[in-house]
Amino acid sequence: MNKTLLSFGHGYSARALATRLLPKGWRIIGTTRNPDKLAEIAATGVEPLLWSGSDLRDWLREAPQLLISAGPAPQGDPVLHDLGNEIRAAAPSLRWVGYLSTTGVYGDHQGGWVDETTPLRPATRRGQARVEAEAAWQAIPELPLHIFRLAGIYGPGRGPFAKVRRGTARRIIKQGQVFSRIHVEDIAQALDKSLARPQPGAIYNLCDDDPAPPQDVIGHAAELLGLPLPPAIAFEDAEMTEMARSFYAESKKVRNDHAKAALGWQPKYPDYRSGLSAMLENDA
Repeated sequence: MNKTLLSFGHGYSARALATRLLPKGWRIIGTTRNPDKLAEIAATGVEPLLWSGSDLRDWLREAPQLLISAGPAPQGDPVLHDLGNEIRAAAPSLRWVGYLSTTGVYGDHQGGWVDETTPLRPATRRGQARVEAEAAWQAIPELPLHIFRLAGIYGPGRGPFAKVRRGTARRIIKQGQVFSRIHVEDIAQALDKSLARPQPGAIYNLCDDDPAPPQDVIGHAAELLGLPLPPAIAFEDAEMTEMARSFYAESKKVRNDHAKAALGWQPKYPDYRSGLSAMLENDA
């Protein structure tokens, strides 16, 4: 098998996957639009590639596996915008294409459960853009597409500890609000398993087993650090960016049963408590 993966928009989740694949002999090419990140990518053992559209056409002929981490742009999906014709032509020869989407495509369910069969009714512009991007990738004939709908991502360098330590963390209270989460290592584990056994057309929710109110996570982080409980602030009174406030427009619990059954996947961190404890042990 040709173990070459072309990773578009090589970001946080893609880096975690690379950490798993490189020791197994994979060759990974990671794209970025930022020249300043080329050295950073190279330092991880991934081949950096500046994304300028036409430069990537030859690489499509070399990599039978594609990972799409780049999010939608005003002109739609940026990969298809730049390379749509080339990807359509290459589709029959590709082995695996993974598209990293979001559980935001399901919209608001007032704390209720959703799974992969739930109708897509996003409540935000970002969610709608993801629905459109998913559809654009699904419309390509013969493309071995796998869609991964990710819950809120956390992990090393992305967690509540820094804010709690600085004393800037707050427990935002909104009645009935609940989120699902996923540790970045569990995303990488699921992608690794999918690469090993492609199932074109598959859609997977990736999340842990314990949807929880956001204030509980902040409170537990403070408890682990032995620091005072951050202040509780009503959602209506909280000063937040438009982006931060939009996350509270949706409340739902996400099921991961399909990913477990189809991939043989089990989250290493099945709840935020185990995930935060591991991060603290590694001083993340």
